Amino acid sequence: MTTDFAPGQISWKDLTVSNAKPIRDFYESVIGWKPSPVPMGDYSDYSMIDSAGNAVAGVCHARGENANLPPCWLMYVTVDDLDSCITKCNESGGAVVDGPRLAGGARIAVIRDPAGAVLALYEPDCARSGSDGVSESD
Repeated sequence: MTTDFAPGQISWKDLTVSNAKPIRDFYESVIGWKPSPVPMGDYSDYSMIDSAGNAVAGVCHARGENANLPPCWLMYVTVDDLDSCITKCNESGGAVVDGPRLAGGARIAVIRDPAGAVLALYEPDCARSGSDGVSESD
């Protein structure tokens, strides 16, 4: 995931499923994306690469840190202050589905809106003053 998106922009999208390999192959066949393995310890998730060589999405196994993520295309939106967004989510009738947690040097949380739709919030700069990147509730 890249860190050069302004707050409010969609910065990444991925799909987390129980078995990523056949789904990876499905999108390679249907769209032409080429999978690029992302080592996750004893298995790999996949960055999907378009015809221009750009990583455009991820296809991930619902294992480890991703075990609680729903099987849907999940958009990641860049935010300045993840904790503030989580507070506003809860106050506005939403809920946190997963996180907050560290992910590749950033902090993420998956939220559910009052209608049930999910969205990931992505805070790229988790080296804020006085913070180790993980909130006390983690």
